[in-house]
Amino acid sequence: MHGHRLHTCQCSQIPSCHDEIATENDSQRRTSSSAFSDLWSCLWIPLLLSFSKNSNCAKAQTILLPGGIVNQSRSLTCPPSDPTLYYSPVIGILSHPGDGASGRLSNSTNASYIAASYVKFVESAGARVIPLIYNEPMEVLTEKILAKNDAGDHFPLFAICLGFEILSMVIAEDRGVLETFSATDQASTLQFIKNINLEGTVFRRFSPDLLQKLSTECLVMQNHYYGVPPKKFDKYPALSKFFKILTTSADENSQIYVSTVQGHNYPVTGFQWHPEKNAFEWGKSMIPHTEEAVEVTQHVANFFISEARKSLNRPPTQKVLDNLIYNYSPTYCGKAGKGYDEVYIFS
Repeated sequence: MHGHRLHTCQCSQIPSCHDEIATENDSQRRTSSSAFSDLWSCLWIPLLLSFSKNSNCAKAQTILLPGGIVNQSRSLTCPPSDPTLYYSPVIGILSHPGDGASGRLSNSTNASYIAASYVKFVESAGARVIPLIYNEPMEVLTEKILAKNDAGDHFPLFAICLGFEILSMVIAEDRGVLETFSATDQASTLQFIKNINLEGTVFRRFSPDLLQKLSTECLVMQNHYYGVPPKKFDKYPALSKFFKILTTSADENSQIYVSTVQGHNYPVTGFQWHPEKNAFEWGKSMIPHTEEAVEVTQHVANFFISEARKSLNRPPTQKVLDNLIYNYSPTYCGKAGKGYDEVYIFS
């Protein structure tokens, strides 16, 4: 990772209050002050109303614990954490060639990027991120991950959208496993395979009600030109031997493709859809942001990090700190009203 530079937009220095007073007349200041007052009124009124409501109830009360027991001052012993789990998991996210903005942010031929939504997705479930700069074939990375699992280390992999497409080609050993679909900027449902057992899969945390809504409401975001039709699992035995299909989805022309898979013998989950976008991306109009859609993002993130905690890997603290994505800064590109809101760019 060392030697990679991060390109960021340069921002003008914000003038101090003293600068503003020295350079603007009273009329301008009153106009500016009025505009800011209007803005802050919009932001703070709901909070002030909340405070007003709470202040009426802010009288001395006896707080009852479950069972009606009045809280007594006494020492409490917390149960010990599971010693077999690692509570400081670190997730590697592979960068993608380009700048994530069609060259608007960087036209460097060796630039690569990571959408900040993936970082937020991981952090929201209690893990940290180290960027893995795109510099070797996916086949090599896949072999390393599978080898770790074969050696006894629980080493999970999430392959999302293009990642799932590439992983499918690697396992099938044939680019022909992919076909074209019309599923760009499309919210969709997930159709679960009949009688599928979801225990131990990414959907294990989902309530029956949420599972039902996934199949009837458009709670997931699709944004892809290619996909794997279910028939390819019959054509490529290596694919069906490695993965079991959990869900399928339909594109705008009602063509069916595989949308979620789970490894039979490895902690590998593949998504043709984007679990991170519901909560952390705003640049495309069709991204679902309902409470149920955000709940989908939260459940998927929690599942992934719960799997990561099972890993035996215990990297040295200083090595982690030296390579965390906190050593870089994201670039805000959401003003264009399309694509990603923020990206980390490396070259």
